[in-house]
Parts: sequence; structure tokens; C-alpha cells
Amino acid sequence: MSFDDKALQRLEFLYGSEQKRDLLNRLKKLVGKHNLRLRDTPSSRISFSQEDAVLITYGDVILPENGQKNKLQTLKEFVEKRLGDAVNTVHILPFFPSSSDQGFSVIDYLKVREDLGDWEDIESLSEKYNVMADLVINHTSRFSDWFENYQMGKAPGKDYFIEVDPSTDLSNVTRPRSSPLLTTVKTNRGMQYVWTTFSDDQIDLNFINPDVLIEFVDIFLFYLSKGINLIRLDAIAYLWKEIGTNSIHLEETHQVIKLFRDIVDHIDPDITLITETNVPFDENINYFGDGDEAHMIYQFSLPPLLLHAILTENGQYLTQWAQELPEPREGCTYFNFTASHDGIGVRPLEGLVPDEEFDYLIKSTKERGGFVSYKKNEDNSQSPYELNITYYDAFAEPGRKDTQFQVKRYLCSQIIMLSLQGVPGVYFHNFTATKNYLDGVTETGEKRAINRKQWGEEELEEHLSQTNDITHYILTRYKELLQIRKQHSAFSPAAKQEVLDLGNDFFVLHRSSDEENILCISNITHEHKSLARELLSSFIAEADTYTNILTGDQLTIKNELKLEPFKTVWLAI
Repeated sequence: MSFDDKALQRLEFLYGSEQKRDLLNRLKKLVGKHNLRLRDTPSSRISFSQEDAVLITYGDVILPENGQKNKLQTLKEFVEKRLGDAVNTVHILPFFPSSSDQGFSVIDYLKVREDLGDWEDIESLSEKYNVMADLVINHTSRFSDWFENYQMGKAPGKDYFIEVDPSTDLSNVTRPRSSPLLTTVKTNRGMQYVWTTFSDDQIDLNFINPDVLIEFVDIFLFYLSKGINLIRLDAIAYLWKEIGTNSIHLEETHQVIKLFRDIVDHIDPDITLITETNVPFDENINYFGDGDEAHMIYQFSLPPLLLHAILTENGQYLTQWAQELPEPREGCTYFNFTASHDGIGVRPLEGLVPDEEFDYLIKSTKERGGFVSYKKNEDNSQSPYELNITYYDAFAEPGRKDTQFQVKRYLCSQIIMLSLQGVPGVYFHNFTATKNYLDGVTETGEKRAINRKQWGEEELEEHLSQTNDITHYILTRYKELLQIRKQHSAFSPAAKQEVLDLGNDFFVLHRSSDEENILCISNITHEHKSLARELLSSFIAEADTYTNILTGDQLTIKNELKLEPFKTVWLAI
């Protein structure tokens, strides 16, 4: 099907037959405006590979010590010097002028924050690495030109937001926060109530107005013209609102994503769309569509499930979940991660673990110096939404620092993540084993600041220069793991994955490509454990000795495989 036919189909569904051709013409003019070209038929996409790995970071995660370089230059220098080709993609979290939420309340979508740098810095980074950027599409800052125009009744913006009579019954709207859904604002027509899903500074946009969609197509194409080749659709699940519904996952939202996918497929098939939908797994998986929506979806269930499995030393629920993962459609894959700029979401655990196990994670987080954030339910009650703690300290032994078990637990979690089918995303603070940043919570009043430390450049280099420092050790080992993974086609996202249930003490994967087979076995307990050879007989040959590619060591398996506490082996079989 041609691009025009696909786009007309989407636009008619969203806005009706009378507007569809005019909207298509406006869209195509924007493509030319940004010196891009639409192919009539899509080109074939180059598949994801085991060489793909993403660094997730803020642009100001490292503060330069002198005025000779800006923050983006400092970040680029660190990535090139300290990570090299261990990653091939850098996700810079919102680097635009913003008024709150650490960048996710965008004032101007077309500018780089002055204290970070400029578009030349983004383009410079894109010469060596793929760059992922956020399209913060659900809402904008109340200090944006659009919203200020709305308040004055001027275009563009006067019809870009959602006004609601406060007497309207909105009780069935799905809420990710406990803040009010409607916010009062002054306008030239008096006080109005506008829709605010996340905060009173983040005003939701009205996509029922096609001009809003056209604005975001323009922004999207501008990003592509600047060398950005992975676009993260932020909070996309809440995009389309309709009174009387829960206003999440509506079909109109899926059609908007499909339209962006059509644009990508016909401009450059190697551009990647990734949807950020922090919801239960059965809802999240729908954002693959029929292979015509997101190329990648976040594995939001993985961080809490993995944390639970290792802390409780019980892999039952992690194994059950992994066994039920559907095979991604061709050209699509999972985005595996354990930490991000947000907390560890626990909504994705719904239906995956019993309530008492869920409660254990809440208690565990508090014992380790973390916090819990809550959301508001339909009945006005509150329930946990996310755990606020660094992933490294989530494995701590309460009251003790950098113990042997903490380090082993943490590395076990990261190696399991790297073993799974998909593309790994590693948050900056996972590379540096950053501890709970309680000063940030005190300074900002934001629980999420606990996992958003800004390193001083000299401070970080001092840690990395000491071989006995935990930051040096974890970064060095993490790079080794990524380099090992890159060398094995069995870890390609296209390679097969079979999850084995060999008891609750273990998490076991069989990864296989045409060239090789690797058995990934993790002991997730604090005790030495053994697996009887007969349990592995379907996978290992008659030989007694196998290579653990994580270390290069030869392992002898005669009657059993012995594993140390929290030890993982990748056996070439």
C-alpha cells in the first residue's frame, strides 16, 4: 500500500473524510520543508542486532568543572572515553527548555536548553552514535507559547487544549498520578478548567483538533532532520481523550502511532519508534499493533519482577512471565531495561505476582532508604505506582554499603537483563552503581530525584580512577559484558528464546541463532546450588566440558553443574 493510501486511511479514521486530503497535503508539505523525501513504497528495514545497546541519560548528568565545554560536550566526551563502542545509541532525555518534571514539561520543542548546548552538539553526537530523543507529545508546559496563546485566545494555541466542565463525571478516567485531573487557569474568557493528566504544569493537548497533530508531525520531522534516528513517544497511552471512556489506549491513539510509523517506513526504515507505556503487560504489548506501530516497546514488567526474584530468591514469577512473552513480530523487539529516570513502576506487576509479594517490594524499598509514589484510584483510594530507589541500592543489605551480596545481586540482575531477547537499555546510574541520592530528594522535594544524581566531572573521574572503587568496578565489568554480548549472534533480538523452568532457585534461558546456541543459567540465591546434568540433557551434548563465555573458563559438567551464589554462566553448547 502506498504512503498516501495508508495516511488517508489513518486521517479519515481520526478526522473524517472531508478533512483527510487537506491534512495529507499539509503533512507532505512538511516533509519537503525539512528536506526529507517520502518513498511511495517502504524500504526493507535492517534488523536489530546483538550490537545494539542504549545508554539512557540526562544531558546534564555530568557537570563540567570549567567553562571550556558545555554539558552535552562533557557527556559526549565521557561516552567516547569511558564507554566507547560498548553502546551504539545514546538516549538523551528531554534536552529542551522546560519548566518542570526534569525536562518533560516542554516550553519549546525546537530548541536545545542553553545550559546544555545547541543542535550542533546533538548532531555532533549523532556522527558516532545513534541518538534517541523524546517526543513529549501528550502535554506541554503551561509556559509554552501555545498555552499562553490559549489563555489570550490567540492562534496558534487557542484550540489546542481540553476544556472540561468541572461537574462532568470523569471518575472512570485512568489516572497515573494522584494530582487533580482538571486544573483551573485564567483566560481572556474567565477561569477555565483544563485537562492535566500528570501535573498542573503539564497541560494535555487536544488531538481532536487536527492542527495539533500537524504541529507534532512538524516537530517529529524536524528531529529527524537533526540526525535523531530513534524517537521515544512519551506517555503516548494517554494521548486521545474522550469523555465517558477511561481515556487510555483508545483506538485513536493507536492510529496516531500508526501514522508516525507510516512516515518512518516511507522516509527511512532504519528510524525506530519506541512507545513509553508504563502499564500492565497485557496492555503494553498492544503497542506493537500488527507490526505496524512501535518497533520497540519497553519491558516495564522486567525491573520489578527481576528485583523481586533476586531479593526473594524465588524465580517463579519471573520465569512464568518470561515463558509467556510472545515472539515479537518481524522488525520489532522488546526494549529491556532495569532502571530509568523514573522510578521502578509497579503497575506492570498487576496480575503477575500475588498481593503479598507485591507488598514485600514496597517494604523492601523503604528498608533500603527508598520511597514509594502513589496514584489515585477511581474510588479515591491510593495505591503504589512506583518505587523510588536506585537499582543498585535496591539490592543493598539494609544498613550496610557495597557488601559482597549487594554487588553480586546487582550484577546478576544486569546479566539476566542482557540475556533476554531484545535491545538492552542501560541507565547512566546503572553503569556507575550510583547510590540513593537523598540530598536531591531534600533539595527538590521530588522522590524521583533519588535516582537523578548529577555527577561533578572531577568527582566521577576520581571514582573511576580508583580500581578498588565500586563505580570503577561496575562500569568496567558492565563494558566487558556488553562487549562479550556483541560477539554472539545468539543474543540478537532476532535469535530464538526459550525459557526453562528448572526450579525457583534458577532463571534459565536458551538463546539460539543459526550459528550458535547459548544456555544462560543464573543462580538467584545466596547459597551454592547445583543443577543435575539430566535437567540440561536436552541442550548439552555428550561432552563434559563447556565454555562459560562470560569468563572464558571451562566448566566441567559430569553429574551436575555447580553455581556460586548469584552466579550466571553463559554456556556455549
